[in-house]
Amino acid sequence: MAPKDDKPRLRGIDLVHGDNEYHNAQVVPSISVTTSRQPEIPDVLAKDFNPRDCWSPKSHIYSRITQDVTTRVEKVLSKINDGYAITYGSGLAAAFAAITFLRPKRIAITGGYHGVHLGIEIYGKGRNVEVIGIDDEFKEGDLCWLETPLNPTGEARDIQYYADKVHAVGGRLVIDATFAPPPLQYPFKWGADLIMHSATKYFGGHSDLLSGVLIVKTLDEWSELFMQRIGQGNVMGSLEAWLLLRSLRTLHLRVPRQSETATALAQWLSKVASIPEGQTWDGVPGGVVQIVWHSSLQARDERGYSPADQLEGGFNPTFAIQMANEEYASRLPFELKYFIPATSLGGVESLIEQRARSDPNADPRIVRISVGVEDFVDLKDDLRNVFRNLAKKGDAKL
Repeated sequence: MAPKDDKPRLRGIDLVHGDNEYHNAQVVPSISVTTSRQPEIPDVLAKDFNPRDCWSPKSHIYSRITQDVTTRVEKVLSKINDGYAITYGSGLAAAFAAITFLRPKRIAITGGYHGVHLGIEIYGKGRNVEVIGIDDEFKEGDLCWLETPLNPTGEARDIQYYADKVHAVGGRLVIDATFAPPPLQYPFKWGADLIMHSATKYFGGHSDLLSGVLIVKTLDEWSELFMQRIGQGNVMGSLEAWLLLRSLRTLHLRVPRQSETATALAQWLSKVASIPEGQTWDGVPGGVVQIVWHSSLQARDERGYSPADQLEGGFNPTFAIQMANEEYASRLPFELKYFIPATSLGGVESLIEQRARSDPNADPRIVRISVGVEDFVDLKDDLRNVFRNLAKKGDAKL
């Protein structure tokens, strides 16, 4: 286990004032759409360019290099993730940047977001890249890509175990921590080498922007990623940077609320799933829901790992359930009142989808739920009512 420390969890002071060095007369920075700027000081010749100077730039020249709001966003993200953060145009852009930065010949990955698997497939074209499972035997130089909690089920994986395993052969561990942003989980404490987030999700939090983030431990690593980003051109847009900075100010208010509600909802749904067909509990007929996955439902394993230790700030707000049949899974999202039938996750509104609509490899009975900031009672009542209706319509067909 990682040692406990006395550092406080995610603090509002860091989210609201983590970019204070860039404050000016405006309480909220302006949205700037310019790509080119006249620097406030004579800029150096290209041959003298030092990427480390772009960590705290004195002026901005071209938006593919730096711009003021993006720099502010990266300062806040760095502070709350205990590292050096760099932003990208999307979560998948960040994931691909991580892979091309580490340049592995073998990648260990099992399950998780299908888009990352597609990115690995693209990276492997023209290269002799082998893909193995995370529980296969590792070799020197391997990259272990560990998504935790896992998409779509929300089950947590033991970061420290896989860190020790891959580090023993000189490999690297990347954690896709999209499902558990601060204050829920801090992967560097458990041995991660690099952290990736789709900032579209909880960092953005309002379903209105695309962005990705990588966090590394050193300024040298950040500088290398920065130069790579200049060459690849996968920067975040000016408006997206402004929206992301706005969203980060309330991260410490949104995510704990979503975590608390989702955990209560998963616990309730787990009881619903345990009711035999023909019986009723809390007004819900048995046999409608078969399985509920969530990190709060995982028992401590034989190695002593418990998600409650790793997810120190609360359990993930996104998880999945398996309905009794494909028809129930197809109809459920569209018959609910307060859940929006849409893909993505992490927004202030609760979303729900039959996962097979987005992931062709998903079991058509699986439904993914992203819990927003609504009240638990309202979400529970909404699900209860639809479960009743599904059971009634199912009985009518018999």
